[in-house]
Amino acid sequence: MNIQKFPLLVCAILALALVGCKNNPPRADVQAAASSGQRALFDGEYDNHEQVVRADTAVVAPVRIRISPMSKAGWYVWTVDFSGSTPLSARWLMRSFKSVDGSVTLTPYRAPADAVDSGKEIDPDSWVALDACSLHGSATADGLHVKVDLASCTTLAPGIGASAALLPIDIHHDGERLDVRLYADQARGPDAKVEARRVRWFEGWAALHGGGRSGDASSKDWHMNRELRLGSEGGRVALKWRDGQPSGYSLMLERATYRDGNVPVLKLSVLEDATGSTISYAWSNPEAERIGISLGWIQVGLSLSANQASP
Repeated sequence: MNIQKFPLLVCAILALALVGCKNNPPRADVQAAASSGQRALFDGEYDNHEQVVRADTAVVAPVRIRISPMSKAGWYVWTVDFSGSTPLSARWLMRSFKSVDGSVTLTPYRAPADAVDSGKEIDPDSWVALDACSLHGSATADGLHVKVDLASCTTLAPGIGASAALLPIDIHHDGERLDVRLYADQARGPDAKVEARRVRWFEGWAALHGGGRSGDASSKDWHMNRELRLGSEGGRVALKWRDGQPSGYSLMLERATYRDGNVPVLKLSVLEDATGSTISYAWSNPEAERIGISLGWIQVGLSLSANQASP
């Protein structure tokens, strides 16, 4: 799918110097973050794969959002990766504060200009609060909805740099779903947003016959691909022969919704690399913990991983 460039407003933002786009820091222990008794509002990796696939026009770019609670309760590391025609990545700290009336405020923080990625957990005291772009709203047992005062945030954003394009200005989190309106989405219209889902990680194996699709299963010339790991939101892995060479086939795992009946499924596909076409697929319900396929010349078995941390 061809992804169009952001409109002129966003291009102007991207022309500024990048700020705070370092690699992900080590992931904090979620249990440590909850030790104070505060429930973690977010945790995990979210991807808008299905939104991109279903887009009727080529204006929706792939976006992946990684959120890790820090050991300091109420603090989160947000890493936003935009994979459009002009790739961009930004990292924010988010501090949550719940008032006595039940309202919630999320305040974003950006890295100082002289920040150095030491490989250690971030020290929030060294980061700069973007109070004008704080998000306000409420949280329930099932989710959260907060948004910024746009007039206030607009006065601050130009001074942040190109990463301001990926600053969240409206967040709606509901179970496995994370809808985020980014600062740059204003250029795409009043309803534009990232519609992402939490990635579920699966592990398993694939057995590929040496003769490929025309192979004779009775020859038992099977090439094993072990320790496969795929994410549920468009995860893809190329299969190899036993000598490590590409086989020409790949697997893809994705959540999908069939237009007829609006039925959500978890779909496992066998792809031909040369053409990108789907040879065959199997599907199950979205909550499935196991999925597999057998076509005679290829067999695949995947199970929900006990380790749901991003690779």
